[in-house]
Amino acid sequence: MMIAYLEPFLQDTDSRRPHDGSALCEALQLQLQGGVSTDSRDTGLAGKDFGGLHSLTPLALVTPAGADDVAKVVKSAVQSSNLTVAARGNGHSINGQAMTDGGLVLDMRAMEDNFRVVTINGFSYADVSGGALWEDVLKRCVSSYGLAPRSWTDYLSLTVGGTLSNAGVSGQAFRYGPQISNVAELEVVTGKGDTLICSENENSELFFSVLGGLGQFGIITRARVLLQPAPEMVRWIRLVYDEFERFAHDAESLIRRPEGDSFDYVEGFVFSNNDDPLTGRPTVPLDSNTVFDSSYLPETAGSVLYCLEVAVHYRNNDQVSTVDTDVERLLSGLGYVKGLRFEVDLSYIQFLSRVKRAEEEAVANGVWDAPHPWLNLFVSKSDIADFDRVVFKTLLKNGVGGPMLVYPLLRSKWDSRTSVVLPEGEVLYLVALLRFTPPNPKPALVNKLVEQNREIINICNANCIDFKLYLPHYHSEKEWKLHFGNQWSRFVERKAWFDPMAVLAPGQKIFTRISRKH
Repeated sequence: MMIAYLEPFLQDTDSRRPHDGSALCEALQLQLQGGVSTDSRDTGLAGKDFGGLHSLTPLALVTPAGADDVAKVVKSAVQSSNLTVAARGNGHSINGQAMTDGGLVLDMRAMEDNFRVVTINGFSYADVSGGALWEDVLKRCVSSYGLAPRSWTDYLSLTVGGTLSNAGVSGQAFRYGPQISNVAELEVVTGKGDTLICSENENSELFFSVLGGLGQFGIITRARVLLQPAPEMVRWIRLVYDEFERFAHDAESLIRRPEGDSFDYVEGFVFSNNDDPLTGRPTVPLDSNTVFDSSYLPETAGSVLYCLEVAVHYRNNDQVSTVDTDVERLLSGLGYVKGLRFEVDLSYIQFLSRVKRAEEEAVANGVWDAPHPWLNLFVSKSDIADFDRVVFKTLLKNGVGGPMLVYPLLRSKWDSRTSVVLPEGEVLYLVALLRFTPPNPKPALVNKLVEQNREIINICNANCIDFKLYLPHYHSEKEWKLHFGNQWSRFVERKAWFDPMAVLAPGQKIFTRISRKH
C-alpha cells in the first residue's frame, strides 16, 4: 500500500495558490492508503471535464483507497485556512461542477471495489462503491445474480455517487422514479469529515440531503441500490409523430398506465425533418438495414418531428409470437405515423449499453473529446407545448448537432425530502439538448452554442414557462435562490449542518468557502 504525505508538496507548491499548507499539516499529517499526485498531467486531467468549457487547476489529485482516506482529506481541508475538496467521478460534468481551483480533487474511481449483493426482508440490494461505474454494476449484477437495478441513466459510464448526487434519470423513471428513489442506504463522508451510515430511518436528514444534493453535503462512498430480476431480452421500438400534441398525449398515457399495461421503458426525442445524418430523419432507424421513408409523412408535417421510444422486456424462453402479441396490444390506439415504426430485438445489457456504442463512434471521429455545451431542464406539462413552439419549432428546428430528448415523468415517483427541485404539477418533462461540436471547434462556435443555451433560458423566463435546470449551473446566489425557490432555506440549513465551512463541491458555485482563522 502507498502511504501518501501531503507535507512535501504543500511546501513546494506555488505560494500563489489559495491554500495554507502549514495550517493543513499542523491539523493533520495526512497518511493515506491511496495516493496523492501533483504531477501536471494528473492535475491537468482533474481540471477538465466532459463539457470542455471550463478548466481549473487543483493543488493535487488524491486517489483514495476508501472512505477513511476521503474522511482524512476532508478533515484536513476543514482544518486548513481555505482548502476545498471536489469529488470527481468519471469527469462527465458539463460546467466544472467537479473542479476546484487550488484545492484537492478526489478521484472516486480509485476507491476500493467492495461489491456485494445482500438480501434484507426479501429484497435484494447491491452494495457498491460510490466510485463504481453503473456499467460495471449492471454486468456484475446480471452475470452473477440475474438481477439488476430498477432505474438507470441513459449513459452508464457514470459513477454511482455522481448520479445519486444529481438524480439519475432514464426511460424507467416514469415507473420506478429516478435512481435517487431506488437507494436504501448510503455511506457518506460529510463536509466535517465524519463518516456516517444513513438511510430513511438512520441519519435521515443527511440521507435525503445528499440525494440530489449536488455534492454539497457529503461525498457518497458507498450505496445500497435496490435490485429486481433482470430480463434477458428487449424489444426496442421507435414510433414517429408529426404533431407534438399527439406525441405528448400518447407518451403521457403510457406513463400513467398501470404496470403490465404499459411498456418497461418510455422516452422520446425531437429531430429535424430533413436528411441531416446528425440531427435529421436518418437518426431514427434502429439498424443500418432500415431506412426512413419520408413518403409516409403527411404533407402537413413541419420542420421538426417527434419520436416516441419504447421497449418491452422478455425472457429467452418466451415465444416470439407472445412477445409480438404483447407489443401490438400496447401499441394499439397510439397515433404515430403508420409506416414509420422501427424495432429491433437485443439483449438487456446491449439495450442499456446503447449509448456506449455511440460513444465509441464519437471517440473514433474525435467528437467525444470536443466541447459539449449541453443543456438539461425539467419543464412542467402545463408549459411543454409552449416550449415546443418557441424552442423546438423555431430556435432549434435545425437541431443541436446531437440528440434532443423530451419525455414525461411523474412527480409522485420522486421523494420531496431529497434536495432535487422540480417544476409544479404531477407530470413534468425532461428536456435534454445534447449538443456535439466537431473536433477542435473554433471558440466562436462554442460561444455561440453557449449563448443559445442562455437564450433558451431567457425565452423560458419571458414566456413564463415553469422549468428547473437539471444538472444546474449558476454563478450567483440570486440565481441559486430562484432555482431552489421555497426550498432554498432548507438547502442552506442543510449546508450549515453538514458542511459548515463550505469545503465541498466548490465548482457548483453555490457557497463560498469560509476561511478558518488560526
